[in-house]
Amino acid sequence: MINNLIDFYLKSHPVTLGVLLLLSLYFIVLNWVFFYRYFSLNNWLSRESASLESLLLGATTVNENSFLNNFIKTSNVVSKEVLGLGMLAATKEATKGLSVLSVFASTSPFIGLFGTVVSILDTFSHIGQNSGGMSIIASGVSDALVATASGIFVAIFAYTYHQVLKRNSYELISYIQMQSDAILARKA
Repeated sequence: MINNLIDFYLKSHPVTLGVLLLLSLYFIVLNWVFFYRYFSLNNWLSRESASLESLLLGATTVNENSFLNNFIKTSNVVSKEVLGLGMLAATKEATKGLSVLSVFASTSPFIGLFGTVVSILDTFSHIGQNSGGMSIIASGVSDALVATASGIFVAIFAYTYHQVLKRNSYELISYIQMQSDAILARKA
């Protein structure tokens, strides 16, 4: 196994190795973004769920830990406009990190493809110099396809993580919207 990795490293074009390094960094960053946002959104969801539940059970205002509480405390009058500003701020906060995952999901297959093309061009140049046969072509193409597979691998995780966080953000904003509606209904 170690010998195969060393052999791959020695045979690969420097651009392909750079592509694999970049995709590795993408993978590390997207996992960090996902897990950080996932746990913080789930914590926030539980606070908003508890606040909504207390409102539905008769409380006159949101819990102290609710995101809307910041807007209710600082405003002299609770209005639809103030709660709407709270919704916009919550949406902005809840969707942080989604653009990074979206960019990674859309660009990583192309980065991998770039590494593949460079490796295949390198293989063809070796064929011309060594007048090699199918063994050189097969070896070069199989090494080149590692970059494409790596790009697709990273994209799958980035896209999946993006969808999970998008769903959690939507659920969170729904809880905040329901709290806002409950407050306005009590006021009317």
